[in-house]
Amino acid sequence: MMKDTLDYIETYTDSFKPEIGIVLGSGLGVLADEFCEYAIPYEKIPGFAKSTIEGHKGQLVFATIGNQKVVMMQGRNHFYEGHSMQEITYPIKVMKKLGVKVIIITNAAGAVNKSFRPGDLMVITDHINNMGTNPLIGVNDDDLGTRFPDMSEIYNKNMIKLVDAIARDLKMDIKHGIYMASTGPSYETPAEIRAARFMGADATGMSTVPEAIVANYCGMKVIGISCISNFASGVSTKKLSHNEVIQTTNKVREKFKNLVINLVEKMYF
Repeated sequence: MMKDTLDYIETYTDSFKPEIGIVLGSGLGVLADEFCEYAIPYEKIPGFAKSTIEGHKGQLVFATIGNQKVVMMQGRNHFYEGHSMQEITYPIKVMKKLGVKVIIITNAAGAVNKSFRPGDLMVITDHINNMGTNPLIGVNDDDLGTRFPDMSEIYNKNMIKLVDAIARDLKMDIKHGIYMASTGPSYETPAEIRAARFMGADATGMSTVPEAIVANYCGMKVIGISCISNFASGVSTKKLSHNEVIQTTNKVREKFKNLVINLVEKMYF
């Protein structure tokens, strides 16, 4: 399957060799629209599943930002859509095979930390896998990674320092925090959010963790950035909806875009 995938992508991209990968979460696809050179819908790519969620265009985008060659997932697939863990993380393995060395994984997340507000950006320092499974379950591919990968520094500390430095240059306040992923598609209950806070989570969502696990396993440097799109259940009295997520990410997309563009331009390997 991997050979079929790579052969098909090459018919679109010719000799384009990306070294940076970006996964664009809910409402954050504007970056891909602005810099797109080649775009391939997921449903056309062997091994890729079609995205069904509003705010996720569902295509693989190749672009040049500054002097950097970049491949972007404009939208992702989720476990709650009925895809397997292997299906939702297959594009990460493809990125590795394409030559990606650093991956930026973004998402929209609910604030568990009561000091966070919708519209904040949070760099992920660690995560909690509350999804009840792991994308590495199954036969190991020794060409991609070891059977038992170390997880003590999934989110690269030097890259976090780079994000912080860029945020300072942009006079942008950026939070640090731990992201907890649950399966969804229902939002968490107030009791579950209290439990998440007790475990140390600052934000919660339904993605990112499987992709980060696989990227780390494949030897890529990982950067995680959450757009805090809403208060998690019980933090405020407001009912939760996906429309609020899209509205908030639309409001802060210029801030997010500027951060990521500067990060890509200053990236080192």
